[in-house]
Parts: sequence; C-alpha cells; structure tokens
Amino acid sequence: MAQSTLDAYRKVIGMTGALLPVVSFFGRLPVAMIQFGSVLLVTETSGSLATGGIVACALALGQVGMGPFVGRLADRHGQRAVVLAFSLGNAVAIAAYTLGALAKLPTPGLVALGIVAGATIPGIGPLARARVVPLVRAKGGDDRIAGTVLSLESTMDELSFVLGPALVGLAAVAGHPAYAFGAAALLVACCGTGFALHPTGRTARAQAPTTARARGTARPRLPRSVYVVRVGLVFLGVLLGACGAGITALTQELGEPGQAGLVYAAMGVMSAIVGLSMAALPERFGLLARWRVATAAAALLSLPLVWTDSLMGLYVVVTLFGAIYAPNLITGFALTERAVPPQRLAEGMTFAASAFVGGQAVTLAVAGRIAEAHGAGAAFALGSAAAAVAFVIALIARHGTPPGRVLQEAAAEPLGAAALTRDAGAPSGSGRPA
Repeated sequence: MAQSTLDAYRKVIGMTGALLPVVSFFGRLPVAMIQFGSVLLVTETSGSLATGGIVACALALGQVGMGPFVGRLADRHGQRAVVLAFSLGNAVAIAAYTLGALAKLPTPGLVALGIVAGATIPGIGPLARARVVPLVRAKGGDDRIAGTVLSLESTMDELSFVLGPALVGLAAVAGHPAYAFGAAALLVACCGTGFALHPTGRTARAQAPTTARARGTARPRLPRSVYVVRVGLVFLGVLLGACGAGITALTQELGEPGQAGLVYAAMGVMSAIVGLSMAALPERFGLLARWRVATAAAALLSLPLVWTDSLMGLYVVVTLFGAIYAPNLITGFALTERAVPPQRLAEGMTFAASAFVGGQAVTLAVAGRIAEAHGAGAAFALGSAAAAVAFVIALIARHGTPPGRVLQEAAAEPLGAAALTRDAGAPSGSGRPA
C-alpha cells in the first residue's frame, strides 16, 4: 500500500514537473503568513487582541469577496495574466498594510488596508488544483491520480500553514512580526510570478475555452451538492478561526505570546502527515464516509481544547487535533472537483477555499472579543460547536441530491466527476479517492 501510494505521487510529479509544486508551495506561503500573522502584527502594534481580530477578519473577507472572481477570471482568460497581475498587486498591498500597522493607523485605516491585502491574493492554492487536475487527466491519469493530486495540494496547504505561522512566530520572538510580512511580500512577488509564467499556465488557458465550446454554454449550472460542501467548509473555517483566536489568547494568558505561531505549526505538522497518507485509504472508504468521519473527529478532538490551561497541554492537544484538518480539507476539495463542470473548475475551487476562509474570517473578529472577555476556553468552545454543526451537515448531505439527478449530471459532465450521493458508496480506490 505504501509503495503504491509513493508511486502515485511520483507519477503526479512526473506529469507536472518538479518545479511547479515548488513555486506553487512558496507562492501560497504568504497567504498563511499574513492570515495568521495579521492577528499578531496588529495586536503587537495596537495592544488589543480584539483589534487584531477585526483587522484579520477584514483581510480574510477581502480574500473571500474576490477569490471566486479571481477564479472566474482564470476560467475565462487563463491563469497566466490573472495570477501575474494579482501576485504583483498583492506584494504592494502587503507592504502597505505592514507600514500602516507599524505607523499605528486608526482601526478603520488598518481595516481598509487589510481588505486590499486580502482582495489581491492571487489564490495560487485553489488555482493549482484547477490547473493540475485537468493536466493529469489530459495525460491519461484516472480518478485515483486526480485524488492523489488533491492530497498533494492539500498537504502543501497544510505545510504552508505550518511554515507560515512558524515564520511569523520566529519573527515575533526575534524582533517583530513585521519582518515576516516583508518576506511574504517578496515571496508572493517572486513565486507568484514563477507560478504564473510556468509552462503549465498555457495549458490551463487552453483547456477552459475549448471545453466551453464543446459544451455549447459558458456557465452550466452547479449541482446542489456543491453548495452543501461549501456550507460544510464554512463551519470548518469557523473551527479554525476559533482555534486561532484561542491559541493566541491562551499563549498571551500564559505570558508566551511568541509561542502562538509554533503551536499552530505543531498542529499543521500532524495535519500534513495525515494529508500525505490520505491517498492510501482503503478502497471501501468513500468520500461521504470520509467526510462524516472527519467532521465527527473534529467535534470530538476539539473538546479537550476548552479545558486546556498549560503550554505543554496546548501543544499536546493541538497536535492531536491537527490530525483532522487534512481529511476535512482534502475531502471538501475532492467533492468539489467531482461535482463542478470542467469549465468552472477554477471558480469552484476558489469558491470552496473562500467558503473556508470566510468562516475563519468572521470568527477571527468574534472569537477575539470572546477570548478577551471570557478567556481562551470560550473561543475553543465556539470552535467545537462549529465542528458539531459541520458533522450534522455531513450526515444530511447523503440525502441532498437524488441519485437519478446525480447520474444525469455525471452523464452530462463526463470530465467532471459525479456529486455527493454517487460518492457515498463508491470505492475510493476505484475512482473516488480524496
């Protein structure tokens, strides 16, 4: 099993080339740095965790509002020009946001700069999924290889959310979180440009219009299953946002604010390890079953955080809790890839990412205030409640789309995979791996 999984990853890298995953990873790293680091940066300069949460929320909402639009532009005009323009614009916006925080601008000014910094994010993570999945399918890869792509992409997301907060935490310990923001601006300018100009960018541009002409329509309808997954991802984002606020608050209560990024990194390491192993799950374990198990585990493993009151305990509980994030994210993106029409894949992936970030964004503002008023445990409790709601959504989802409609949609969209109900009983190894 382990050897076959490694062979699948080697096959994916052989199809994409080794350079693409490298520039893709470092190009998405700034997102993790500014999303988590904005709380530390603004809290450091303003002296208020609530203000840090509000500004971080504004940054994330900027990303949420523009993310699907970026994906739609990429579907229509190709990724190359879109990613290039947004990468360079984002580098300038991050620099302006950092200078505004250091200048201790009033909260409304920081909110405005945060919105611009979030709105210009090039969305390399979801666009990489939308680029590579059609690429491997065009080169003869089956659904299992496509699933391996999604596992690899989600693992890179997790690794970016390991290294990103860790870099911010190290910068905070060494001197100031602003150092990490300067590095983020340079990374998005250089690696975002590299991702945009990579030869596979031309492939992504060529596929969308050709598929659209073959279908005879520019914007086919999405099945209801796509929206169900998006709602589930919103609550997963609420869970992550609440955990982020709780971790920041608890490390401050313990007098170790610089440890927040390192605690986050410990959670991400475990998540990345689990993410890489997802491609080796048994064939009988279909996507809907994975989703239900992952959300149930999130609800259960988040509960000990509510009563954690020591730094060592926080590291232990958060590391165990990290095991559930990769399964949730990989499964959410896999279900999205299976359901959306090929000519709306970039939009679908960016929308799924925006749903997750949107839940996180709103929670950062709310949970920051809750943590200041009632302590870190209250923020963690909010996250546990969100995980429970996500589990209920996953249970209901099996009845969300009639089987007949799903099969009709699958027949109408042969290159996009079937929606949720089809995956409920499908063997993962025979075409439905996460």
